[in-house]
Amino acid sequence: MRDTSMIKGIVCGLMMMAGFTAVAQDAAIKNQPPSPLYRDPIYDGAADPVLVYNKAEKEWTMLYTQRRANVQSPGVAFCYGTAIGVATSKDHGHTWVYRGALNLEHERGQNTFWAPDVAFDKGVYHMFVVYIPGVYSQWGGDSHLVHYTSKNLWDWKYEGPLNLPDHNIIDPTLMKMPDGKWHMWYKDQKLGSITMTAESNDLVNWKADDKPAIEGRAHEGPKIFRFKDYYWMITDEWQGQRVYRSKDAKTWEHQGLVLDKPGHRPEDTPTGAHADVVVSDGHAYIIYFTHPGRKKHFEDGGLDADGAYSYTTKRTSIHAAELEFNGETLVCDRDKPFSFWLADVK
Repeated sequence: MRDTSMIKGIVCGLMMMAGFTAVAQDAAIKNQPPSPLYRDPIYDGAADPVLVYNKAEKEWTMLYTQRRANVQSPGVAFCYGTAIGVATSKDHGHTWVYRGALNLEHERGQNTFWAPDVAFDKGVYHMFVVYIPGVYSQWGGDSHLVHYTSKNLWDWKYEGPLNLPDHNIIDPTLMKMPDGKWHMWYKDQKLGSITMTAESNDLVNWKADDKPAIEGRAHEGPKIFRFKDYYWMITDEWQGQRVYRSKDAKTWEHQGLVLDKPGHRPEDTPTGAHADVVVSDGHAYIIYFTHPGRKKHFEDGGLDADGAYSYTTKRTSIHAAELEFNGETLVCDRDKPFSFWLADVK
């Protein structure tokens, strides 16, 4: 009888512990984000996201390349003639509502805008975005980085092209350094898909470094952020995101890949492409896009009889996952439940 009572007591104790553990886990993930986080309801081709807090409206804004995935078009024309789409969230990043597209045209005709980044300085938002005149059916065009300013993230004034030495540059990412100077990193396609850097005191006049910030493996979409006493850079190697670490944002240590294995959440496959990172309340959230209709990032299924790619292989989804510091580097288990909460920014 004693043994039976003891066993029952142990079992009950274990069940109570398991119950407490389950409750704790549920509490920890009560803010689990949906998967996907967002799909563009007009063209279904949201890519290259960047998240910015709108201080006046007290809401988060997502700006992204609005690929025209559901439009029947020859070749890669769905990636050209693109506007910058806008979605907003009033519930700390959980629900995103499509609000339209930015009117950035400053020349005649229909042109192409890709992959913006936004900096906030002295009450003004500064957007740096890729601009390509015209629409192409094959990869091409002369890409520039151009500058806009706004006080509300909606009405943008064209300030002009950046005074950088090269054309054929894309994918800007910015950070203000402790010395008060702004630094920009960007992909230089002419030099072989590497990351270059430039410096500015006022976000208008830029001095480019003639040496690469990150070279070696071909990549695009650099993103700079500060987390756990390090500067971090992620770059898109088209097989996941490469991680780099630095103490001074000048000398970068090569790390491993994240988002390189397919996830198992809805739409979260095959690999994570061109990402943003938001550091909020001690958490680092990576926001990225996927091609859920593909088995591999570049597996586009080929052209049909009309010279077009299928809607299934063109469409994209936006996702969120958490980057975690393991004491040495950043890791990401995209299937792991996590609490997602984008705090207000003062």
